[in-house]
Amino acid sequence: MKIRKVLIILLLTAGIVLAACTPAASPIASESSGSPTNAPTIVPTEILTQTPSNDNVSIADLKNGTYLIDGQSITLVDGVAENELAPGSASKQITRYFGNEVNIDLNSDGLMDAAFLLQQDSGGSGTFYYVVAALKTENGYVGTNAIFLGDRIAPQSTNIDPNNPSQFIVNYADRNADEPMSAQPTVGVSKTFKLEDGALVEVNPPT
Repeated sequence: MKIRKVLIILLLTAGIVLAACTPAASPIASESSGSPTNAPTIVPTEILTQTPSNDNVSIADLKNGTYLIDGQSITLVDGVAENELAPGSASKQITRYFGNEVNIDLNSDGLMDAAFLLQQDSGGSGTFYYVVAALKTENGYVGTNAIFLGDRIAPQSTNIDPNNPSQFIVNYADRNADEPMSAQPTVGVSKTFKLEDGALVEVNPPT
């Protein structure tokens, strides 16, 4: 009987000692731990809902515009226009959107316009290239007159004039005057254009 009481006292004493030595769990310590967590990264709403810039010119608008080529009004539909060379003729004049566009505010009205190249075939061996512009208005784009660049040239690039943000430069390769049209265009040409009184004109054209 005495032995049983001693054992009970020893067990109770051991339990009290163990309880006193065991550290209590600290929720604050676990929250401040440097170990990584699996919490998802929160992306700010403004990043997910960025508004596209109004400076981007729609290529579809350029491909569905009306332009004046050699006094003839040409309306592109999905980038192409076909016109009979003569009434009832099977031969057609085909005008295509070529590209090399550059975004530029030609008339300094705060709206972004575009300048680009058109390509035209008239049933012969020639392939003629023109530069035109599309002016942005509150009701859409208005096409300008076209300026002839050359026959079977090799377009390179179209860039804003670094000396005048309202002018642009068309770069392409052509041939020397004494070379046949069968020769590859290897002569570099750069021409500068601007808008003047609502019309596209070349800056300082050769006399």
